[in-house]
Amino acid sequence: MQDLLKRLNILEQDFKQVYDKLKIDEKISEISALEKEVAEPEIWHNVQLATEKNQRLAQLSDEVQPWQLLDTQIADIKELIELADDSLRAEVETQIAAMENQLAELKKALRFTGKYDENDAILRITSGAGGTEAMDWAGMLERMYVRFAERNGLKMALIEKVAGEEAGIKTAVYEITKNGVGGDNTDNFMGAKAYGILKSEHGVHRLVRLSPFNANNLRQTSFALVEILPVIKADTDVQIDDKDLRIDVYHSGGHGGQSVNTTNSAVRITHLPTNTVVAIQNERSQLQNREKAMEILRGKLVQMQLEQHAESIDKLRAGESAGWGQQIRNYVLQPYKLVKDTRTGYEETDPDAVLDGKIEGFIDNYLENN
Repeated sequence: MQDLLKRLNILEQDFKQVYDKLKIDEKISEISALEKEVAEPEIWHNVQLATEKNQRLAQLSDEVQPWQLLDTQIADIKELIELADDSLRAEVETQIAAMENQLAELKKALRFTGKYDENDAILRITSGAGGTEAMDWAGMLERMYVRFAERNGLKMALIEKVAGEEAGIKTAVYEITKNGVGGDNTDNFMGAKAYGILKSEHGVHRLVRLSPFNANNLRQTSFALVEILPVIKADTDVQIDDKDLRIDVYHSGGHGGQSVNTTNSAVRITHLPTNTVVAIQNERSQLQNREKAMEILRGKLVQMQLEQHAESIDKLRAGESAGWGQQIRNYVLQPYKLVKDTRTGYEETDPDAVLDGKIEGFIDNYLENN
């Protein structure tokens, strides 16, 4: 049984290293503090605050519980080894193997230790040059992410969408949260919210196919820009100087009936130092559009900060974000079938499945290599 004890000790050391890296003890302390806060009746005088704290408590509890359970199991098996004889060897070996597999699954949380990985995400898809062909491609990507969200317990809330004249979309903006119901692969992305899961998708996506919009059925190359931005709601998290902003208002073309167009409810915000522009018109009031535009602007500036490795927002340089640079992924439907990520080299030979939302392989490989 000494060989099994040695194997268990190695497992325990590995467990403690990952446990410390993920700061599980700190999260347990935060759970205790939150439990005391939500138990106070006065907190419900502010329903929004109480709801946020309850959601945080539930998230932390779900994250910590498997670690506490495995910790207890390791202690129990160690005690069993010390007391048992060789007649229980097979049982002990089976339990150690199960715990090794469990730890391997829990270690996936190490992929989500980035500053914003626990944030929700903004998904923005923009068609490239190429007219109807490019807009159709952008619409195909929109469907791909909707299907991925359904598979993985993510909820997508439409913020704004501009349809193409003949097919697809010119642009679509969604807010993605990890509070959807169901999902086949939710456990694969434990320890992260939508931004941590989808950050690998940020960049230019390129499609090669026989064009359904070309009378000669020629091969066509299309591009679409996918932006994945962390949701940053609080001004305190990302401070933007008011003098760096130009805010324009104009007639909205959004939902709400003709009365919407009688007021200047649409908002366009330009961050002057980086020339970053965000325009929102689909909310029902100018205030709502401004709040949503600022939320997206904060996310765009943070994404630029990550790309440029800048110390702060003030250090950002205009024109140096990924933008319409080199594509991150090629989707080839003709003359052969292949989807290949240019950063990791990972590829799939079934584009139909990928475009139906099966992009977990691309995300996993990116997370394992970054």
